[in-house]
Amino acid sequence: MAALDQKSPNVLLQSLCCRITGKSEAEVAHQFQYAVRVVGSNYAPTIERDEFLVSEKIKKELLKQRREGDAALFSELHRKLQTQGVLKHRWSVLYLLLSLCEDPRKPSRVGSYGALFAQALPRDAHSTPFYCTRPGSLPLSYPERSGPGGVQISTSMGTSGISSQSMEPCLSGLHPGLHSQSYMTLDFLQCCSCGLAGSVGEAALVRDILYVFQGIDGKFIKMSNADNCYKIDSKVVLCKSLRDTSSRLAELGWLHNKIRKYTDSRSLDRAFGLVGQSFCASLHQELKEYYRLLAVLHSQLQVEDDQGVNLGVESSLTLRRLLVWTYDPKVRLKTLAALVDFCQGRKGGELASAVHAYGKTGDPQMRALVQHILSLVSHPILNFLYRWIYDGELEDTYHEFFVASDPTVKTDRLWHDKYSLRKSMIPTFITMDQARKVLLIGKSINFLHQVCHDRTSPGKITPASKSTDSPKDAAELLSDLEGAFQGKIDAAYFETSKYLLNVLNQNYLLLEHLQAMRRYLLLGQGDFIRHLMDLLKPELARPATTLYQHNLTGILETAVRATNAQYDNAEILKRLDVRLLEVSPGDTGWDVFSLDYHVEGPIATVFTRECMSHYLRVFNFLWRAKRMEYILTDIWKGQMCNAKLLKSMPELSGVLHQCHILANEMVHFIHQMQYYITFEVLECCWDELWNKVEKAQDLDHIIAAHEGFLDSVISRCLLDTNSRSLLNQLRAIFDQIIEFQSAQDSLYRSALEELTLRLQYEERKKQRDSEGEWGVTAEQEAEENRRIQEFQETIPKMRSQLRILTHFYQGIVQQFLVLIMTSPDESLRFLSFRLDFNEHYRARDPRLRASLGATRGRRPSNI
Repeated sequence: MAALDQKSPNVLLQSLCCRITGKSEAEVAHQFQYAVRVVGSNYAPTIERDEFLVSEKIKKELLKQRREGDAALFSELHRKLQTQGVLKHRWSVLYLLLSLCEDPRKPSRVGSYGALFAQALPRDAHSTPFYCTRPGSLPLSYPERSGPGGVQISTSMGTSGISSQSMEPCLSGLHPGLHSQSYMTLDFLQCCSCGLAGSVGEAALVRDILYVFQGIDGKFIKMSNADNCYKIDSKVVLCKSLRDTSSRLAELGWLHNKIRKYTDSRSLDRAFGLVGQSFCASLHQELKEYYRLLAVLHSQLQVEDDQGVNLGVESSLTLRRLLVWTYDPKVRLKTLAALVDFCQGRKGGELASAVHAYGKTGDPQMRALVQHILSLVSHPILNFLYRWIYDGELEDTYHEFFVASDPTVKTDRLWHDKYSLRKSMIPTFITMDQARKVLLIGKSINFLHQVCHDRTSPGKITPASKSTDSPKDAAELLSDLEGAFQGKIDAAYFETSKYLLNVLNQNYLLLEHLQAMRRYLLLGQGDFIRHLMDLLKPELARPATTLYQHNLTGILETAVRATNAQYDNAEILKRLDVRLLEVSPGDTGWDVFSLDYHVEGPIATVFTRECMSHYLRVFNFLWRAKRMEYILTDIWKGQMCNAKLLKSMPELSGVLHQCHILANEMVHFIHQMQYYITFEVLECCWDELWNKVEKAQDLDHIIAAHEGFLDSVISRCLLDTNSRSLLNQLRAIFDQIIEFQSAQDSLYRSALEELTLRLQYEERKKQRDSEGEWGVTAEQEAEENRRIQEFQETIPKMRSQLRILTHFYQGIVQQFLVLIMTSPDESLRFLSFRLDFNEHYRARDPRLRASLGATRGRRPSNI
């Protein structure tokens, strides 16, 4: 016994563990270390209470199991317990048990009293090292062991008599705090007794957990692929408290594996792009900080292994301390793991948007973490952006940037088709307006170089400011998106767009070409159009198949030299040309003639093929309407010139009056239509276009204004698909005007022929009278009367033809009025009032009266 007294408590405890379990010291070393930390904790008052409880339990158990031959052993134990009273030395119970086990006279007591000590410790599956509950809430059974003299000793908590109920009197006198702490300490003793019922000590779990933190399977905790989590081996006997704590800590390893798997797979994927690699780099940085923590923990564990229990308990590693120390890293890893899930399948700007969206949280630490990652992720995007807006260069190998380029597009379509926005790649921290400006800046630089052949360096157009040389610069820029970032984009946008518009206006006469379209293709140069029509009349009256373009080109040049068009810029006049449309059977020159305007180079970006086809359609419509005005002018001149000549033919007065009435109707209609087209459509649309062009900040604004102008003209000139019925009616009216011209020309031709014959007859008659002969013979007079009679018989036919023509014309006009009265365009409805200002057509058509009434009922709401 003296030898034992000289031993340290640690040696005694390790010897006790080896004797109870029958294992070697090496096998129980890690469990012994855990026991040292538990028993050597700072809960000294509690340990003393626990020792008292242990001694009482052993005493009661010995009383129950006492047999003949054990009286001396029990008396010795009882004497020592009575001598010490409430044990004040924390190792006394262990010392007594060890001394009794080493009694040479009782060699068979080692196993039985070791078992008694094991079952004397209160087992509670619900107790944890950090949160304690009442013992005995979950009954446990232990294997039966041989008692003294070969008697089977049942160690079930129910049969042994040692239960929570039997322990309550012993605990009733304790302080409530000590009451729970005592069970906590006893639970520690139970769990750390490595040789007791095959359980695992906390030290072994700590070592396993540190391996699990790195994604490496431990001895007892391994990765379950089926459940996708770390699990403690089911064969390991472990209390629920340590099992739950270990599971909570093992989650850190699962999070680490999830992040590491993503970074390992994506880091080798070159198609993931620079933004993706930056994202992986940011995750690696966070894992690096995490590995530093693990290195510290491993170092701490190594120090404990080297120094044993001489190390202060405040710095020892326990599951409880690991749970506290890894709380913040676990939160960060959870954030990173959730971010990895959220960013699956994303790349480039879309990945940056996902990171930015995940940073919208109220947790300042999480927000700072996401902002740091965003600064790294957005760094390549901002580098792409600055190279694009300052140099016009786009090196987006993996299609990460929100500006896309199509290398198959030719130079003439560079502005419209070569560059576009990938809307899915626009980061959410960049607005759509900013993205549009970024696209325009780089597109303008490339347009200047490739289309305008302007060799001015981008640095002279827009002085490049400091770019994002590092993620720190990117973070500073992203923190002021509405300030510094917006200012850089706006400055580059205004300077580049202004320079481009100056080049187009000064070097390529963009505005002059726009005005030339208005003067020639939209018939704005009145003297030129009128003179051209006079010169072309003989040619265009011929069949379309007999026309030659070079003849018409010569006439065009003549018209230019004879009018104010000669003072236009030579660059504009050389682009003006004649074009013959596709010929259909029965077409005349009026049907296929058209003016043309050649565009190429930079101005073709504004005057695209689609725009020129619109100009061609509008020109044909205006040219046809102008021709109607020209025809009616000829009709009026014919009526004025022939009115006095035909006074001598009173039988024609009714027909001529009918011609005058119908001609006046047609003149009124065409004048109102011309007024509507010229002033309400062309002039108003042109004024709106010119105001927009003068205020345009970039080329896109000019193109959009020009296309809007043409669309408005097409729509209001009844050339769109919605106005097809109106256009058909209008063309039918034009056809009736042409037919009326033919009918009137035929009437005047036959009337003038008859007048010529009558004048010749009277001349001959006067001549014969002057010669002293009879003026005419009876036969000549009869023949003259017969011819006059035949002519007079044709007059009702002429009158009938004019009546039919008038009826058809008025019917078409009435139908046209009905259509425009129901049109949603207010200008067309007001046009109907001017066309029928005296309600002439309304009195003839009941449908028109209903339409007029409905329209007038709507007028107050429209005004």
